[in-house]
Amino acid sequence: MDSGTRLELTFLGHQTWLVEGGDHSVLIDPVLLPAFGLPGAECRVWPPRDVDTTAMPRPDAVVLSHEHLDHFHLPSLALLDRSVPIYTGPLLPAPVEQAIAELGFTVHRIDHTTPVQLGDLTLTLFPAGARTLFWEDRVVQPCVRVGQGPAVFIAVDADISDVYVQQVAEGTQPVPHMAVVSNNSQIVPPGMPASSVNLLPGLNGTRYKTGLSVLHQLLLEVLAPLDGIRDVALCGNGFLPPASPHGPFLYSDHPAMATAANSLQGLFQVHGPRPGDRLTVAAGEKVTQARVDWVHTDEDFEYHSLIDHAAFLADPGHRELTALTAAPADWDQALADVLAELPRLGRELLATSTGILACSIHEYLSGPLGAHRAVLRLKDGPGGELLQFAWDVTAAGFVQVQVTEREEAMAAYPFGAEVFFQDFAALLRGRLQVWDVAGGAMECWHIGSPLDSLVYAFFAIYGEHQRPDLAALSYAHAASAIPAAGAVR
Repeated sequence: MDSGTRLELTFLGHQTWLVEGGDHSVLIDPVLLPAFGLPGAECRVWPPRDVDTTAMPRPDAVVLSHEHLDHFHLPSLALLDRSVPIYTGPLLPAPVEQAIAELGFTVHRIDHTTPVQLGDLTLTLFPAGARTLFWEDRVVQPCVRVGQGPAVFIAVDADISDVYVQQVAEGTQPVPHMAVVSNNSQIVPPGMPASSVNLLPGLNGTRYKTGLSVLHQLLLEVLAPLDGIRDVALCGNGFLPPASPHGPFLYSDHPAMATAANSLQGLFQVHGPRPGDRLTVAAGEKVTQARVDWVHTDEDFEYHSLIDHAAFLADPGHRELTALTAAPADWDQALADVLAELPRLGRELLATSTGILACSIHEYLSGPLGAHRAVLRLKDGPGGELLQFAWDVTAAGFVQVQVTEREEAMAAYPFGAEVFFQDFAALLRGRLQVWDVAGGAMECWHIGSPLDSLVYAFFAIYGEHQRPDLAALSYAHAASAIPAAGAVR
């Protein structure tokens, strides 16, 4: 084994990696604490683990692939020495850079394909592929290599970079020995309410919600442009949503997924590391796996969680979503905030896939459609009442309408969303992000494709790139929970 050009990749959970080579190391998307997310809505890393950052090798650099909170975790960054440079791509939202700078770090925005040299270790960031969905299109994907040794390409949360594929085809980049792919399927058990479930009868397709479909997408569709890869590592899907009764997502057991994949194909060797596993990549050698002694699995929590998970799958019963946040103390102001937001939401909705499809149809289940094409139902509003607002496309705004039962609303409006009032108000105050609300406490129905759902319209309207003001509020909220004196190393 050529120790001078080998790479060692230590998996720290979800999508965090420490890559070491040539006597240097790069920490990618550090989530180093047991949970991530905004205070009060944290997601526990799964499998559960503790990272001893005092024993972890000191990184020479940090890569931040993008701004989503399962990759950008201010309390984890606060554990690191402020002299460690943070590298990211050119499209990172400005409030992210500002929040990191306020911790005392320096952010270096690197042009795509411009290499960063750390001794013999070369780090290059590539832009997301052109087909990447809009809420991930600012992602950068790292490629790491020592000297002329084997390359590892980490395909974070996006389609593989077209620029990278082109450079591989031209020979300016080698075919990577290993690709790391992100499993973001987040499939909940059947019968569990979720924003990904279309409430309209007969329209909640299930063929894409299987382990077989997940493996097909990750190993065949995603990697199709990179022929010749010898090894693939799975990551992602590594968290427990807050207040979730079902435990881990289905098909997030990556050792089992890797075993299944290796029994079904011979294109490459698939690895499903658990937190604390280290994969060693060297030219002309098989990838080997070992354990580091500074990542410890919380075996007791994992054991009892899996027992609860099995019990849930055996008898899920009837489940209802619960609010992520407590009821506001200032109901009048919260209601004023929500009402003030609805005109803007109505205008922004027109340019989304939901709005474009809604304006193109003329009939629905109850007959010819008027101007009201979608409905927003805010649960547990002031006095515990449900508030119902119809989206009027002629005025590009929402009007309050009489509350109906859900089934009646589904029959009258081709698009609808139910959100807890306090969660929507918390989103507007930076106490939650749209990924929390739409990912954990929202239910929808829609015609058309999954991307026509109001879930994805919310992603487009309230994502950090579109609402940097809300993002800045959320980062200030996250920073307020960081101890004044952290363990800096």
